[in-house]
Amino acid sequence: MKIVINTTFSAKYSADLVVFCIDQKKKNTPNIPQEVSQDVLSDACSLGDFKGDEKDSLVVYGGSEKSSQYKRVAYVGVGRIPKNIKSHILEEKMRGAGGVIASLAKKYRAAKICLYLPSSLTKQQTHVGVYGLTQGAILGDYTFQKYKTTKEKPEEHKGISEIKFICTTNVASLRKESSLARSSAIAACHARDMANEPGNNWTADSFADFARDLAQKHHLKCSVFAEKELKKMGMGGILAVNQGSERPAKLVVLEHHFDTKAKTVVLVGKGLTFDSGGISLKPAAGMEDMKYDMCGGAAVLGAMSSVAVEKPQCNVVAIVPATDNMTGGAALKPGDIIYHYNKTSSEIINTDAEGRLILADALAYGVENYSPDYIIDVATLTGAVIIGLGHHHSGLFTNNDALAGRLKAAGEKSGEPVWRLPLGEEYKKQLKSKVADVKNTGGRPAGAISAAEYLHGFVGSTPWAHLDIAGTAWNFTEKSYIPEGGPSGMAVRTLLEFIRQIEN
Repeated sequence: MKIVINTTFSAKYSADLVVFCIDQKKKNTPNIPQEVSQDVLSDACSLGDFKGDEKDSLVVYGGSEKSSQYKRVAYVGVGRIPKNIKSHILEEKMRGAGGVIASLAKKYRAAKICLYLPSSLTKQQTHVGVYGLTQGAILGDYTFQKYKTTKEKPEEHKGISEIKFICTTNVASLRKESSLARSSAIAACHARDMANEPGNNWTADSFADFARDLAQKHHLKCSVFAEKELKKMGMGGILAVNQGSERPAKLVVLEHHFDTKAKTVVLVGKGLTFDSGGISLKPAAGMEDMKYDMCGGAAVLGAMSSVAVEKPQCNVVAIVPATDNMTGGAALKPGDIIYHYNKTSSEIINTDAEGRLILADALAYGVENYSPDYIIDVATLTGAVIIGLGHHHSGLFTNNDALAGRLKAAGEKSGEPVWRLPLGEEYKKQLKSKVADVKNTGGRPAGAISAAEYLHGFVGSTPWAHLDIAGTAWNFTEKSYIPEGGPSGMAVRTLLEFIRQIEN
């Protein structure tokens, strides 16, 4: 999707859909801009068919606006915009409007869109509006049709090819805002693509191939460690989970290096390409969704696809431990004891608590080899976090208050809210084993917290955060720009916002 910022609407520009974003003067009273004829909306408003509320939309025909070459004109409501509205709330309003615009584009097969922002926006709010609308339109325009065998009909919508914003001032800075928004939205769509792939087509090798391609295109450093290297390195957690599989595990490392004196961020993503539960077999109902158990790894590499383009003024390392969790004859068994990368011994209580095993190795490796200023892991780790937070917040666990604040702010700005849950010795005690240093599950009580405490034991004093996205990676809160029931691309935009703030 091409994003264009212009100061005027040219009569030579043939848009398939012209969109006016309409805010409200007061409840149920649209604030109609001067470019729009009052008569166009009066009947719809009097009938209550268009109030300017969020998600409201109306499409009219017939060249009733000042420029008669308009094919279709859409009015999209954004609700009230108080002068003191918080930036992240306004951005989410605009992101939602962008999703509505994308749905209208699909309905009317509109490829080229001309877009007017609400007329009441201030100079600063215009920047926020362009950012949110750009993201929402790209995220809302997303589809995954790779495995559809029915040939597409010629009239079927191929997606939005161009959005032209009409903004009167600050064109150069608005172009920068739209470029950043576009970058992070496309990165989230990359993560969605990975998650949508079936387990028989997206494997540990696929993660490695994606990382190698990024490295080659954007001059990053990529290292892929296979079974022989993993054994030599002592990656006991990754190898243990992989024991029952016919497909070999990989540890994928992708590095953006800015400067040796710059801050370093390590991102670790759970790359469990399919989770049967292993010997502790999952119920059959819903097991098909376990192809999404690699959404943490997808988020981390998705974010790196944007880092590769933006080249932030900090060092960023992505680490993805990748395997599936199967039930083959050599599979890990309850009661087995394994040794992690940092020599910690772990008693296996439940083989379905496998994500923490592969993440623990990757976290210990990241801390030892990169001495990061921050290390953040992202994982669809526990069903327990869904019981606690539903599908509306990702769970945040951290050993650093400042890091918690920055991630919370990044999540708010991105429309990807997080909720901090506690850590502590009382939860750590749940992981005590009689025969090893730790056991891999602390039972059902506080399951998300004890899982986070397991990971906590592998980062030392490094500022660390764990994002449990099991409830938000798919079936996320209903939003116009999120595919219903499908992968959301969760945490990609949050990670990018966090990284962008490090260089400022």
